Amino acid sequence: MRYRVRHTTTYHYGEMVDLASHLLHLTPRALPGQVVLAAALAAEPEPVRLRTGPDHFGNDVTWMFIETPHDCFSVTLRAEVEVAFPPPPSASATLPWEQVAAITARPGGEGWRASEFAAPSPMAPADPAAGAYAAESFPAGRPILEGLLELQSRIRRDFTFRPGVTTVSTPVAQVIASCAGVCQDFAHVMIAGLRHLGLPARYVSGYVRTRPRPGEPRRQGADQSHAWVGAWLGPGHGWVDLDPTNDLVVRDEHVVLGWGRDYADVSPVRGVLLGGGAHSLSVSVDLEPMEEEGET
Repeated sequence: MRYRVRHTTTYHYGEMVDLASHLLHLTPRALPGQVVLAAALAAEPEPVRLRTGPDHFGNDVTWMFIETPHDCFSVTLRAEVEVAFPPPPSASATLPWEQVAAITARPGGEGWRASEFAAPSPMAPADPAAGAYAAESFPAGRPILEGLLELQSRIRRDFTFRPGVTTVSTPVAQVIASCAGVCQDFAHVMIAGLRHLGLPARYVSGYVRTRPRPGEPRRQGADQSHAWVGAWLGPGHGWVDLDPTNDLVVRDEHVVLGWGRDYADVSPVRGVLLGGGAHSLSVSVDLEPMEEEGET
């Protein structure tokens, strides 16, 4: 599936900003199964310097420096991306989850690259409440993908998608207590639960298609940046991406920007400002299938 992406982030400041430096995770990541055909960033005011490169996790990052005084900052990504992620393996053919945890914990073993994502992080700690919730899907000996699919289905069933009840700093324990939040929260809940069981899980940032296929329900989280979970199945099968907000295995409805331990590692826009005061934020995202455009 080929998509046209347009993502605009706008900040309005209460006071003039004299200098600004921004770190942007806004360029889609080239991957097996994802081809970035075109990608460009445009900002207002125009930056005096740009620098691009990979971050610790291999994501594409742009550093943007602005020296023009301004009370509004806007940055827009325009991209064309083709996605066709392979189907996951048969769930029953994946390793028992305890074996994946043991491989991950073995120093210098096959799971050493994935082990970084089994460690707690500030926004996705190995939370005991999240662990207890996740453990219900992982009885002894269960194939790991069977447990993962059930866990994401339970999150979709048990948690209410409700914008405005959480913020980027809402703890996982509070999300579990309220059973409400947005895609970022549900990803953190699932990641925290898996980490409590010793299983590697990473936070994936990107987009989900704005318009559903005919006859299918509208995807939740489609109006802004989306988030889901990458889970490691062991050395034989590698990683699979799961969207607990929509109870989907990621195949051809998502575009990946990047991944990290939690939201803080891949927040789309982060800045250091001289001035500015209070600010307001608006975000607009469109992920439109280009094939359907050609059919109309």
